[in-house]
Amino acid sequence: MWSVELAKPSEVNELSALLATLFSQESEFTPNATLQRKGLEMILETPSMGTIFVLKYEREIAGMVTLLWSISTALGGKVAWLEDMIVKPAYRNKGGGEVLLASTIAHAKALHCKRISLLTDAENTQAQAFYRKLGFMHSSMSTLRLMIE
Repeated sequence: MWSVELAKPSEVNELSALLATLFSQESEFTPNATLQRKGLEMILETPSMGTIFVLKYEREIAGMVTLLWSISTALGGKVAWLEDMIVKPAYRNKGGGEVLLASTIAHAKALHCKRISLLTDAENTQAQAFYRKLGFMHSSMSTLRLMIE
């Protein structure tokens, strides 16, 4: 049975391991357990910054996703960035990802978010099809980054 819960500080090591799986799949990122734990702890300690959801199958963590909060002046309200969506390979294609994302979207709606944005690797057409299935659309906006060391 699938369930979605708010992440707990005691789950940070398991969530960090999930991020290692995710970041090993993405060309722009490199797994670093110390940095991933630090980021997760920052979110968990500052709920006004974001929310981490955990997908469980029975009692075992099967996946996670993060919503980070911002304000859109164009929309005049709260918006969210969806980050770090990952389901363990053993649990993929069994409906859990849809349960996790649907719960996440419902949470954002309950908080009156006007938009959820996300990024995927350009080559990850499977992820893009998954998100489109749940209502996400491509944007005409383009991502640019400045890494500040």
